Amino acid sequence: MREPSGERFDALVKIMERLRADGGCPWDREQTRQSLKPFLIEEAYEVVEAIDDGDPKQLLEELGDLLFQVVFHAQVAAERGEFTIGQVLAASADKMVRRHPHVFSDGTASTAGEVLEQWEKLKREERDAVAAVPGSALDGVPKELPALLRAQRLQDKASRAGFDWPEISGVIAKVQEELDELNAAIQGSAPDEPVLSGVEGAVTSTGSVRSLSEIEGVELELGDLLFSLVNMARFLNLSAEDALRKSIGRFSARFRYMEQTIERGGRRLKEASPEEMNSLWEEAKASGRLPLA
Repeated sequence: MREPSGERFDALVKIMERLRADGGCPWDREQTRQSLKPFLIEEAYEVVEAIDDGDPKQLLEELGDLLFQVVFHAQVAAERGEFTIGQVLAASADKMVRRHPHVFSDGTASTAGEVLEQWEKLKREERDAVAAVPGSALDGVPKELPALLRAQRLQDKASRAGFDWPEISGVIAKVQEELDELNAAIQGSAPDEPVLSGVEGAVTSTGSVRSLSEIEGVELELGDLLFSLVNMARFLNLSAEDALRKSIGRFSARFRYMEQTIERGGRRLKEASPEEMNSLWEEAKASGRLPLA
């Protein structure tokens, strides 16, 4: 038996209306689209964190918080006479039916790849029907996405348009090529000299100056290498964003273990020798230990 989700959704909408009405919550009443943007992003990332943690109760709560942000934005729009939450729901339902003709009509798509290809084709046709100029196969990826995620989404779209390596050996060779080019750029910018600061260029610890063109050259090559590594993740059907987030988690856990172990001995981390820190790091890495309780 299905739960009465429609009634509960209506109740949530009514709560939102009450919060924004005269005599409602002062904080909710003063919010605008711009002020709500950080909360929308934050709630989306908390959903991702709950998924990574594998905690259904946490995921349930975070999905509710994210849904509330959608209802909040729809209420602001309704007050401005633009659209209602009902229209948001109707538009979403219409789009899903339209974009899945293999389910709701006489279209055919037997694999996930065919579904994605059909989706992009329909999306492009819809966009071109109202656009002044023809769209690009890369359209539809928000500029505000995290860089790794945006890079992989753009690469996905380019691949579906036929621009891709035939096999992973080409991707690996490209990563090595970009690494070599980065190394060459670094060698040309005195890699042994740490950068301190600068306006016209970067000042090293010995007082020599790297030109802005040298700095930009290193940055360019570093960006190309990162982009190629994201492409490798895509080719392996992995998420570069997820892979890096998990690496960050491992780094943080190992660092905290090392830090807390030394502090329990009555010292600060910076008072430990490099050899001691490295030993503790390897200990945490080998055992998979998390920070001490």
